Amino acid sequence: MHDLHPGLASSLETPMRAPIRERFSWALYDFANTIFSMNVATLYFSVWLIKDLGASSTLYALGNGISSFLVVLSVPLLGAISDARRRRKPWVVGFTIASCLACAAIGVFGQTTIPLVGAQVIGSTTTAAMWHPSLSSLAWVILAFVIANYAYQAAQPFYNAMMPDLAPPEEQGRLSGIGTALGYVGTIVGLLLIFPFFGGEEPLLGPLPAAFVSGIRSLVPFTHHAGRVSTFVPTAILFLVFSLPLFFFCHDHFPLKERRTIAWKQAFRDVGETLRDARKYPGVIPFILASFLYQDAIGTIVSFMAIYAVKAVGFADGTETTLFLVLTIPAIFGSYAAGQLVDRIGAKRTLIFTIIAWIILLIAMILAPSQAAFWGVGLCIGLIFGAVPTAERPLLLSLIPKEEAGRFFSLMLLSSRAAAVAGPFVWSFTVDVLEPRQGTGLAYRAAVITVAVMFAGSLILMRRVPERAQIVA
Repeated sequence: MHDLHPGLASSLETPMRAPIRERFSWALYDFANTIFSMNVATLYFSVWLIKDLGASSTLYALGNGISSFLVVLSVPLLGAISDARRRRKPWVVGFTIASCLACAAIGVFGQTTIPLVGAQVIGSTTTAAMWHPSLSSLAWVILAFVIANYAYQAAQPFYNAMMPDLAPPEEQGRLSGIGTALGYVGTIVGLLLIFPFFGGEEPLLGPLPAAFVSGIRSLVPFTHHAGRVSTFVPTAILFLVFSLPLFFFCHDHFPLKERRTIAWKQAFRDVGETLRDARKYPGVIPFILASFLYQDAIGTIVSFMAIYAVKAVGFADGTETTLFLVLTIPAIFGSYAAGQLVDRIGAKRTLIFTIIAWIILLIAMILAPSQAAFWGVGLCIGLIFGAVPTAERPLLLSLIPKEEAGRFFSLMLLSSRAAAVAGPFVWSFTVDVLEPRQGTGLAYRAAVITVAVMFAGSLILMRRVPERAQIVA
C-alpha cells in the first residue's frame, strides 16, 4: 500500500461533488475517445485492411494483439506510479496526444507507402490480379495502428481513476452513465463528420455539394483521395479537439505535493502487491477474471462487426456506416438508463442482466436470415452496448479502497487486454480456416459462437462477486 499525503485520508473518506464544468469535461472525454474507437478500431481500419487491401484477418489480429500485449506489459506499472503520486491527468493527456499523432500517421502512410485501392478511392492505383499486400509493405501502417491503439487503451485506466474525485459513491453510476452516453453521442458526431471524407456524402441524406466536399478535403491534409484511407487524419483531429476540455478544466484533486522518486523495481513489486492485495477484497479476483472474458468478447465484436456486416450479411460498401450510425442512437439512451439502473438495483445485477442479454442477442445474430433481421438484432445490441462500461466502473469501485483505484483499474485493463490478445486471434483463426472450405457465411457465424461462449464464461464467474451492500456490511 502507498502512504497517503497527510490530511488526504479524511478528504478521501468524504468525497465531494466536483464543479459541473469539471464533471462535464471529464465525461466529454468519453465523447472524444469513442470517435477514435468507432472510426478506427471498429469501422474503417479493419475493413480497409481486410476488404480494400486484401490482407488477412490474422494480420489485423496481429496488430491488435501487439498493442494489447504492450498494454499488458506497461500499464500496470504506470498505474502503480500514478497511485504513488496521485496524478492521473498527465497520463491521460500524454497518451491521448500520442494516439492522435499515430492515428493521423495511419492515413499518411496509407497514402504514401502502399497502393491506393479500395471503395470510393479517387485516383486509385492499378494493381496486378490477385494482388495482396505483404507484411513488409504494410509495416509502417501496422506500426502506426499499434501505437495509436496502444495509447488509446493506455489512457483508459487513468481516465477511469479520475472519477472517484468527481462524485460521491452514490452518484458515480449516474456520472459513469452520462460519460458512456456522451461517448455514443460522440460516435454519431464522429460518423457524420468523417463520412464525407470517405465518400462525399452523409448517411441517410445522400451526396453533399461537390464544392463543399472539395472545400473540406482541401482544409484537412491527406483526405483528397477519399476512401477509407482518408478517414484517419480527420478522426485524429476530432479526437484531439474534443479532449481539450479535459486537458484544460480537469485536474488531480489530491496529488502528493512532495516529489517522490519511483524506482522501476518498486513499480514491478507494486504490480505483484496489487495481485496479492486483490485477494484481500472479496469478489475482486472473480470480477477481474469475468472482465477478462466479457471485455474480450466485446472487443472482438467491436473489431470485426463492420467486416461481419459487409462479408457475412451482405451490406454494400459504405452502408455499414449507416448501420452503426443508427445502432448508436439507442446506445445513448441505453447507457443513461443503465447508469440509473446501477444506482437503483446495483452494479452487479445490472452487469449480469447485460451479459445475459448479450448471449441471447448473439444467438439471434447467428440465426438472423436477412439484413432486416440483422437490423433488429443490431438495434437491441445498441440498446445494451453501453451498459457494461457504465456498470463495471462503479462495481470495481465498490469492491476496493478508493485511494487504490488506479492500481485496480490498471489490473482490470491488464486482464481485458491480455484477453484481447487471444479473442481476435480465435475469431481470425476460425474465419481463416473455415471460410475457404465452408464459405463466408458459416465461417463468420461460427466466429460469433466463440464470442457467445466468452460471455457465458463471464456470467458463471460473476456469481462469485458480492453485492455492494455486502461490502459495506
